[in-house]
Amino acid sequence: MEFLRQRIERQVLSLTGLALGQIDFEQPAGDPGLFGPDAVCWRVHGDFTSMMIGGISALLLQALHPLALAGVWDHSNFRQDLLGRLRRTGQFISGTTYGSRKDANWLIDKVRTIHLQVTGTAADGRPYAASDPELLTWVHVAEVSSFLAAHLRYCNPDLPVSEQDRYYDEIALIAERLGATNVPRSCQQVADYLEGIRPQLRCDERSLEIMDVLFNAPAPSTVAKPFGALMMRAGVDLLPRWAADMLGLQLSERQRLLIRSGVKRSAPMLRWAVRSGAYHRARKRMGLPALR
Repeated sequence: MEFLRQRIERQVLSLTGLALGQIDFEQPAGDPGLFGPDAVCWRVHGDFTSMMIGGISALLLQALHPLALAGVWDHSNFRQDLLGRLRRTGQFISGTTYGSRKDANWLIDKVRTIHLQVTGTAADGRPYAASDPELLTWVHVAEVSSFLAAHLRYCNPDLPVSEQDRYYDEIALIAERLGATNVPRSCQQVADYLEGIRPQLRCDERSLEIMDVLFNAPAPSTVAKPFGALMMRAGVDLLPRWAADMLGLQLSERQRLLIRSGVKRSAPMLRWAVRSGAYHRARKRMGLPALR
């Protein structure tokens, strides 16, 4: 069984920012990073399955914003290196959540520098810049609302609203450090924000190509292929209904039940197998007991 566990763990970690090898989450001992182990974001971001599902849903949601999509379209090699992009995004999320203060600050400064270089003109003729505070807020809200939604569905549906609000309040720090403004800091503020931005969103040919790239991404192995397909479908299921309708990704209630049942059957095995993710290593850095 240990051989099987290690094999599963290696495949899982190969998809994460740990594969880049740029951050040592176990050092320096006792460094709490930007948040510390008592933060709600440590819990919300600690489960691979829910974060993968939330990440897929966030990418689909972000593809509905023409200006945010233009930056990815013009300045990213996502078509040729989707896995690399996912690893870099994963490294930023895990590093700012669980990394030392030095590593978290390094990642934030690095992304801010990259954003300054991402400028251009969208397909509709409007100028865009990745450093635009409003675009930064959109990308942030799409991500963190999806992460929390996945956590509530697959990890802890009983997380109190007060803790959900605390999550949004904590994680707003990252968006603001990147240059975002008017960042929503509670469940109600996030809901109001998403409702207010809907008139700016649309599904176009670029949105559909992003979907095609995601849905046809190669699996790291034959064994992982069915799991990857399930994660994709779970990401679609997690989308707000209005966003799924815009993307033409409607699911029947029976399909939704089957997807959720499949995830709930597979997630415990992944939690059993993964013992050295960023969350586990950060706990070790803080002298906390290993999770069982």
